[in-house]
Amino acid sequence: MFQDEKLIEIKTCKQCNSSFEITDRDLEFYEKVSPSFWGKKYNISSPTLCPDCRQQRRLSFRNERNLYKRKCDSCSLECISMYSQDKKDYKIYCQDCWWNDNWDPLEYWKDFNFEKGFFEQFWNLTKEVPKVCLTNTYKANENSQYVNYIINAKNSYLCFWWWVIENVYYSNFSLRCNDCLDIYSCDNCENCYESSNCRNCYKTFYSANSNNCENCYFLENCEWCSHCIWCKNISNKKYYVFNKQVDKEEFESILSNIYYNLNTTKINNLFQKIPTKNCIIFNSQNCVWNLISDSKDCYNVFNVKETENAKNATDIIIWQDIYDTNYVWLNASKIYEVMNTSINVSNLLFSMILRDNTYNILYSSDIHGCSNCFWCIWLRNKSYCILNKQYTKEEYEILVPKIIEHMMETWEWWEFFPSSISPFWYNETVAQEYFPISRDKALPYLYNWSTYEPPFPHVDKIIPSNKLPKDITKIPDDILNRAIECEITKKPFRIIKQELEFYRKHNIPIPKRHPDQRHLDRMNLRNPRKLFDRKCDKCGKDIKTTYSPDRKEIVYCEECYNTLLLCF
Repeated sequence: MFQDEKLIEIKTCKQCNSSFEITDRDLEFYEKVSPSFWGKKYNISSPTLCPDCRQQRRLSFRNERNLYKRKCDSCSLECISMYSQDKKDYKIYCQDCWWNDNWDPLEYWKDFNFEKGFFEQFWNLTKEVPKVCLTNTYKANENSQYVNYIINAKNSYLCFWWWVIENVYYSNFSLRCNDCLDIYSCDNCENCYESSNCRNCYKTFYSANSNNCENCYFLENCEWCSHCIWCKNISNKKYYVFNKQVDKEEFESILSNIYYNLNTTKINNLFQKIPTKNCIIFNSQNCVWNLISDSKDCYNVFNVKETENAKNATDIIIWQDIYDTNYVWLNASKIYEVMNTSINVSNLLFSMILRDNTYNILYSSDIHGCSNCFWCIWLRNKSYCILNKQYTKEEYEILVPKIIEHMMETWEWWEFFPSSISPFWYNETVAQEYFPISRDKALPYLYNWSTYEPPFPHVDKIIPSNKLPKDITKIPDDILNRAIECEITKKPFRIIKQELEFYRKHNIPIPKRHPDQRHLDRMNLRNPRKLFDRKCDKCGKDIKTTYSPDRKEIVYCEECYNTLLLCF
């Protein structure tokens, strides 16, 4: 809570029983986004779930990384889909069939039944209207069949969420990147590997939170560096190893043996002795949480840019007046309890996957270029629709208030979709990534769960990962016909040709872990999406940080960190 806010109420989450605050600023926002019809405002009440449980519920509707082969229910041809074969209640169309003009989502319309609840009626509609196999922009990707939530991908494989990438593999949330592998949340990077939260980097490997670096390895919080290895918190340095100057010959000698003399204990000891900033916030005013830049008046937000007046939100670029939202970018405003939107959207409530130029949407899913729709799914360029039925403007504005009043009586108004009607299993969604639970814990909360495993493709031989040589030059071409057994999960995985070429080009050893495990490893390197109260280890003042008090890192407030001598 910001200092200028006033506490109005402390509520108890009806799911996890934790307490959470409602402030005057919250109530002002709810009043601002509440819809009006015929001069009457239908106010959104304060939430019944805490921020974490609300986010968990939204994320249970998003499967990014799990892709399957299944037949299109229209043309019967095989396609790559985010819906597994055991989801037999849904009609799944390939991209070509879904985007053609041979069918119309309005054909599946339903009249609203005031004898039933909304969520039951919406769920029945979702099972009838065909779904597109992947959430990609139609024909915007080239030679990138195995990507999801991606716009403008070329020659890329197993990449998820973001846009404009070329020759990128096994990566998430990356923008304007070329020739990269195993990266997360990187922008304008080229020839990078196993790096996270990096910007404008070239040939940067095993690094995090670094900008404008090139030919570097194992960096953390560095900028404008070149030819550096195992360094933290340095700027404008060249030929540095363990934060100390070396000559070119010594650097090249260390680099030539970097994968054979990897002293992780020394690296960890060095990095823990070098102070860390409490939160990564740049050029922002009155903002709280982590990975925030060029923003103002944002509380409890993570990984956001150019944002104003936001709360309980993650993974956002260029928006304002938004609460409880995930995955939103480019010109969005007045949004509450929404997941996944793109360019030019506004006035969206309790909805998900809303595409370009969409506004005034209530309780809808997968809407493209629509306005004034309520309880609709998979519509394109439509207006004044309810449950996929077309109405006139006057009919729509008369019926919607009646439905809202009915939802108030059934306690469904102001609540996001229940996870029980998600088309995905909880254990394949992003919710499992940020809020991991076991099957026995999922079922009481009505989260869907499955043990389905797709068949593994035929390979000539499975090689234990410990049998792989570190020297990439000793890896034969026929590794492409074999599978490697993950050293952690024992799950087999394959190496693709482009991947092998990348390792050889940069002299990188073949990975010993499955791509899913490598993704999990990168996610585990991040601090938790949680704020802790702690004291600055230099000046002793109270600070908010993603480093819990029991961690060994030395954590400084922003003022002490900025005065720090960065070369140790």
